[in-house]
Amino acid sequence: MSDPTAITRVAATVALVLFALLIVFQLALALGAPWGRAAYGGQNTGVLPMQFRVASAVAVVVWAAIALVVARRAGLPVWSPLPVAWLPVVVWIVVGLLVVAVVMNAITPSGLERAIWLPFTLLLLASTLTVAITAR
Repeated sequence: MSDPTAITRVAATVALVLFALLIVFQLALALGAPWGRAAYGGQNTGVLPMQFRVASAVAVVVWAAIALVVARRAGLPVWSPLPVAWLPVVVWIVVGLLVVAVVMNAITPSGLERAIWLPFTLLLLASTLTVAITAR
C-alpha cells in the first residue's frame, strides 16, 4: 500500500483512538466495572450480568480486529486479520455497522448511554467513513 494521504492518516488516527477507548470500555465491562447504566440499553445498574460480560469480552476481540482493518486500509503499517484485497469492502461494511450503531445509540432509552455513545459513534462513523472514501 502506498503512503496514506494526510486526511486519511488523520481520520485513521482519530478512528484508532476511538476504537481504543471503546475496547478499554468493553474490557472494563467484561472485567466487572460497574458501568452497566452506560451499556446495553442501560438496563443494568452496576456490574453487568455474566452474559453481557461475555458479550463485552467478545466485543473487545471484534473491535480490535475492526480497528486493525481500518488502520491497514488507511495504509498504516499494521497487521490485518483479513487479506488486503478484502479491506475496501470490509471497511464499507464497518461504515454500515457504525450507521446502525448511531441509530441504536440515538434511540436507546438510556439517557446516559445516549449522551456518551451517540456523539462517540457519530465521530467514529465520520472518521471511518473518511478512511473508506479517501484510502487508496
